[in-house]
Amino acid sequence: MLPDLSRAEILRYSRHLLIPDVGLQGQRKLKAASVLVIGTGGLGSPVALYLAAAGVGRIGLVDYDVVDFSNLQRQVIHGMSHMGDLKVDSARSRMLDLNPDIRVDVFNEPFTSENALRIAQDYDLLIDGTDNFPTRYLVNDVCVLSGKPNVYGSIFRFDGQVSVFDARRGPCYRCLFPEPPPPGLVPSCAEGGVLGVLPGTIGTLQATEALKLLLGIGDPLIGKLLLYNALEMSFEFVKLRKNPKCKICSPQPEITKLIDYEAFCGVPGHDHDEGLVGDGWDIDPAELAESLRQGREVRLLDVREPHELEISQLEGATLIPLGQLAARLSELDTTEEMVIFCKAGTRSARALDLLVSAGFRKVKNLRGGINAWAREVDPSMPVY
Repeated sequence: MLPDLSRAEILRYSRHLLIPDVGLQGQRKLKAASVLVIGTGGLGSPVALYLAAAGVGRIGLVDYDVVDFSNLQRQVIHGMSHMGDLKVDSARSRMLDLNPDIRVDVFNEPFTSENALRIAQDYDLLIDGTDNFPTRYLVNDVCVLSGKPNVYGSIFRFDGQVSVFDARRGPCYRCLFPEPPPPGLVPSCAEGGVLGVLPGTIGTLQATEALKLLLGIGDPLIGKLLLYNALEMSFEFVKLRKNPKCKICSPQPEITKLIDYEAFCGVPGHDHDEGLVGDGWDIDPAELAESLRQGREVRLLDVREPHELEISQLEGATLIPLGQLAARLSELDTTEEMVIFCKAGTRSARALDLLVSAGFRKVKNLRGGINAWAREVDPSMPVY
């Protein structure tokens, strides 16, 4: 039995009711529907806003981060008044301000193998607004094992992807990507950047696909991968086929329960101490500053990209971008003491692994990168 609409709801959704493919019955379907949005950042912001505006009756939000100043360039569901607040609370407040007739559940916790099935069980479909491979594989496997659609989106710089993975009617995410890329090969948006409007485009497309699925109308992106490039304003489609040997959605699957996705991908799925290597390979900004003040001979190795020098730089540092480091090892001396740094410590940690494997031993990773230096040593330097 579909729920009825109040007089106020009929007025609110009048533009939907005028569409023959939606109408009164379609709007009642949306009111009865439930969607779980995993991530309330760049992609989750437009997804959550448009699902709330459309009248999806129950929306769940999964996130454990807080609103940061650097989020506001693209995460439009949040604002200055919610700086430092939990993202799920900030998003819920905005959604209920937009539409108080819906229910918004919040899960202020990481989405993990231990809680994913419990969190997802009450929702009709899941929308993947995450930015890391362990969680993407987790979302996929939850959807396959529970028989639910997975509305997928991905963004980087000027490019985006959208698809609907529904193993009951087509391929799943593992059919397209059976194995994750090697750790460090694909940079995150935090490392490589993203055009602020891009998640709005991709997230709105994800919301569109979700509404089509809930209403049972149109041709969803099942078996198709949409590729979008903002610079060329191009949309391309790649046909996807179900992998008959897929490890989870084939007739004889190898995976029948959730696994350790961080171990599978070789990278963390959730925030750990940023720029921290451990095992004695780290150096704090204050410690490095004191060594330099005392005149100690230390080679500073900057593994950022050249255009980042326009934002901030350490005097006397040698610039070798991470992507060029393996080919330029001959420019470095294994006998020198060396401190490697980048923006926040992620790329420099990978650089340290490369140097150590090449025989360098007198190397350290600057904990937190040049941003930590700006915060703790030189406040006149911008943080980005």
